Amino acid sequence: MVYFGGLLGLIGLLTLVLRDGDVIGLPAWVVGAGLLVLGVGIGALGVVRRRVVRRRKIARGEPVPVGNVLERAQALPRLLRETRQGTYGDLPKSRITLWLVALVYLISPIDILPDLLPVIGVTDDAGVAVWLLTSVSTAAGLYLRRERDQLPGTTTDPQGPRGARRPRP
Repeated sequence: MVYFGGLLGLIGLLTLVLRDGDVIGLPAWVVGAGLLVLGVGIGALGVVRRRVVRRRKIARGEPVPVGNVLERAQALPRLLRETRQGTYGDLPKSRITLWLVALVYLISPIDILPDLLPVIGVTDDAGVAVWLLTSVSTAAGLYLRRERDQLPGTTTDPQGPRGARRPRP
């Protein structure tokens, strides 16, 4: 939701700045302002939702992804290598297949909703891109958690900052 809200906000901002003519019979500033407000609202709702879900997972004892965006991106090749070799079994092969299908869909010129339709034509691509980024990021974060938990003398504290390493007593 955070990524989707940011994307909507960006489209709204670009519409405000770059568009002169009407969009779907409405003035460009109305459409741009509406998309910007909608994007900020969805992004804020996503941040709140993410925090609530994280607290629930911690309370239930479920693993929570760790690491920032750069750490997760650096861990992705290791995750894929270990999954292919069979040493990391927490990522199903079907998920990797879905990632590949999503990439092909994003690259391919064939769309469910044509990009020529104003605003609506981009939403299917945006939805697939948001799902892909979220899914890859979560999988890499869970992989990082497992890596960090296996290091001797360290544990990942879910209550502390993301990925904080604390010595075991």
